[in-house]
Amino acid sequence: MKPRITLFSLGVNDLEKSLAFYRGLGLTSEGIIGKEFEHGAVAFFDLQKGLKLAIWERTSIAHDAKVALQPPSATEFTVGHNVSSKQEVDAVMEQAKKAGATITDPAGDRFWGGYAGYFQDPDGHLWEVAWNPEWKIED
Repeated sequence: MKPRITLFSLGVNDLEKSLAFYRGLGLTSEGIIGKEFEHGAVAFFDLQKGLKLAIWERTSIAHDAKVALQPPSATEFTVGHNVSSKQEVDAVMEQAKKAGATITDPAGDRFWGGYAGYFQDPDGHLWEVAWNPEWKIED
């Protein structure tokens, strides 16, 4: 397997609410598509070149993958959003809060030498917004 990820999907409970939240973060989407198919309603967001985010109802993911619907857990994984400065971390955290995120850990200096904070989207997914002085972020 080549180390290439092109899409990640987040299971959500309310597709409309999640669409509004991610648009509030500044992500663009054509909106919900696939409503004409049972278990098909989904919304896509373009991220960086070659990478998309999908939001899809949890029940539809379970149906498609042929697994039992599981209780959500915020600690299964985090989505990392790395930025170029401490100030940008603060700005993104504020934008997330205004969009309706729950700030679980305000931005601050970290033991590893960087600066980061965490927020949860309306479905409890954890996002880390971080500045790492060792990483160069390209736009």
